[in-house]
Amino acid sequence: MVVLMWVMWMGEGVNFTENMTLNQGFVDYWLDAETASVYLELPSEPVELLYQSSLPQGLGSNDIGLDRGQLADVKYVRLEPIGNKVLMRQLNTTFRAESDNPSERQAVVEAFADSVIWSFPVVDRRGSKLLVNATDFLLRDSHSVADKLRIQGQGQFSLQKDRCALYLPRCKSFPKNTEFEAILTFEGKDPGRFVRQVTPDPNVISLRTHHSFIELPDSNYRPRNHHPQSGYWHLTHYDYAAPLSSSIQKNWIGRHRLEKKNPDAAISDPIEPIVYYVDRGAPEPIRQALIDGASWWSEAFEAAGFSHAFRVELMPEGADPMDVRYNVIQWVHRATRGWSYGMGVTDPRTGEIIKGHVSLGSLRVRQDILIAQGILLPFTNESSGTSQIEAIALARIRQLSAHEVGHTLGLDHNFAASTKDRASVMDYPHPFFELGDDGVIASEDSYAVGIGAWDKRAIIYGYSQMPAAAEPESLKKILIETKELGLEFANDADARNIGSCHPRAHLWDNGSDAIDEMDRIMALRRFALDRFDERSISFGDPMSEMAQVLVPVYLMHRYQLEAVVAQLGGVDYSHSLRGEKRQPPRAVPGSVQRRALTSLMATLTPEFLALSPGLIHAIPPAEPGHPKDRESAPSLQGSTFDPIALAESSVSLTLDGLLEPSRMERMRQQAIRDTSHPGLSGVLTQLVACASQSGGLIEQRLLCTVTKKMIMCYQRNDISPEVRASLFDALHSLKANLGKSRVQSWNSHLIDQALAKDIDIQQLLGVEPPPGSPIGN
Repeated sequence: MVVLMWVMWMGEGVNFTENMTLNQGFVDYWLDAETASVYLELPSEPVELLYQSSLPQGLGSNDIGLDRGQLADVKYVRLEPIGNKVLMRQLNTTFRAESDNPSERQAVVEAFADSVIWSFPVVDRRGSKLLVNATDFLLRDSHSVADKLRIQGQGQFSLQKDRCALYLPRCKSFPKNTEFEAILTFEGKDPGRFVRQVTPDPNVISLRTHHSFIELPDSNYRPRNHHPQSGYWHLTHYDYAAPLSSSIQKNWIGRHRLEKKNPDAAISDPIEPIVYYVDRGAPEPIRQALIDGASWWSEAFEAAGFSHAFRVELMPEGADPMDVRYNVIQWVHRATRGWSYGMGVTDPRTGEIIKGHVSLGSLRVRQDILIAQGILLPFTNESSGTSQIEAIALARIRQLSAHEVGHTLGLDHNFAASTKDRASVMDYPHPFFELGDDGVIASEDSYAVGIGAWDKRAIIYGYSQMPAAAEPESLKKILIETKELGLEFANDADARNIGSCHPRAHLWDNGSDAIDEMDRIMALRRFALDRFDERSISFGDPMSEMAQVLVPVYLMHRYQLEAVVAQLGGVDYSHSLRGEKRQPPRAVPGSVQRRALTSLMATLTPEFLALSPGLIHAIPPAEPGHPKDRESAPSLQGSTFDPIALAESSVSLTLDGLLEPSRMERMRQQAIRDTSHPGLSGVLTQLVACASQSGGLIEQRLLCTVTKKMIMCYQRNDISPEVRASLFDALHSLKANLGKSRVQSWNSHLIDQALAKDIDIQQLLGVEPPPGSPIGN
């Protein structure tokens, strides 16, 4: 509500707010249009609220990460009037005493530091009200833009206050939140290449930052305990009032407040449904795909006992996506493909999600399009191809929308779901293409449709309504039932690292058996490469674009490869608590590890790495106006297509997985305990044999790459002495196998230098594969 006030605040006989505009809401504020200043009207007593900054206008560079819609952490703050200033103090929510005893609570407060993050000058007083100048607070670098640019090596930038101003269209006050926005300008020298890619003047960057003052939720929300198999992310705090026999660490899940109108009914409408709004900036048919995919979650809430509890709508005209009242799905543009995010506004005291905020990268789905073009070869004539490709892209967008909304409902990734028939949208899916006996590749099942079985179980855990006294046992029963269904949970810590060892926790994989799926993918890849031609690009596209499409097809095994590598030195385990039935951690059986090694070694053969001469000669250098970029095939031949460099990039993917330090140590120890395992020596023996082949261009590059990778591992500081000894022996064996050819002599020389610790690291650098992860995410 906006009201013009001519005489209100009286300071030293002057109408301080004369000609200012009063905006009433959660925090009333006065706007001085002449000086572009903002004054907050605050009570003279301390007041607590939530504060969050965000970035409504981004830089547009995935590498730097300053994206449209990016949210900072929510801060629980107290505005404290002291003399001629009001301090904004961020209170410490990590350490607390959940006790009815005020002295006990105060003892913990005084034991740990808090943070005074701003001082607002008081400019006028009237009764129980204070007027403070908030202009400098709003025009500061609240999102640490300059620091992030410096850390990313993108230049030394500083805020230019004379080119900063309030952005008035986004300064608004509502009953439960007050929103401000500002234009910030940074100037710097020696801007990095990522900045140069996205700014009209790389020495000057202008962005917008947003500030939200949010009313604290009431105390009727009941936090829910986290369990490592629940599937939720969590907030951790330490309760110093906990009994001596209990842990002081407490983990609560993040979730929205959802309550039944009729708590006694098995199925009930909610008091207040969860509603998400889709960005009007998303074009059709993408917009409808976003709505359709996010709407899948309504089925999960029905399983948890709620009817009409979740829905998705188009953002109302004129609504502000940064307004805390709206759960939003934003369509975010960048110069290059990058990750999407499911974030939000969460009460740091309880884990209650107040606002879900999804940011979906618009370029990400184009990677799916490239894969589909290369596999399906849809462009047989000028009017063909687009409908099939669009269907795959929209299927991915639906799945992606559901995935990121899932994060804003409180859910973590579940990277074990792909082994259970794609049981969760919270996994990272690889598009599924199937080669039929008739030589036709089917794409109708490229992505799963609908919410998964795991997702329903997770929502049942987090959102089912139950009496407080019955909650511990009820949650335990839910977890037991989920386990009996054969559903498993594994998150980022189990899967994302290259040295991960869980046999079923992987990114961008498919299939119940990782090795069988790898063999299927390899056959599909070879079929696709053998017939690859200009039908992979649209009529009118430069012929050199064939190389861009070829890369994700040539490297389409890279994700399933990681799932197979994890079997070597693999350890089968699950997360549980004491007192629960569990299977102790155990090594992946030796027979499985040997199958995995056989599959991996097949990726290091000339037959796997080779491209046909016809295809090699069909790809010309990049045309003017279409320069190579980060997605292009690597080349040591300048502007021309280099099939051997592309082969090296594939070899590196396999070797980086096999020679990861923790994996080598696990393989070494497992083989000593159980001789059925191939062990580190078995892996190194096969690598030496692979590199010792004589032959043509591919064999020569195999030798060079294996030699360099083994030397680089030998020189690492984070390997055990026993692993170093094994690598020492393998390098000696490789040297003994080498002949007198020019390439073999050079690699023999490198080995001598490495063993003598007299090698220039620059000699070991090779080509790197183009970015892989994320696909469509």
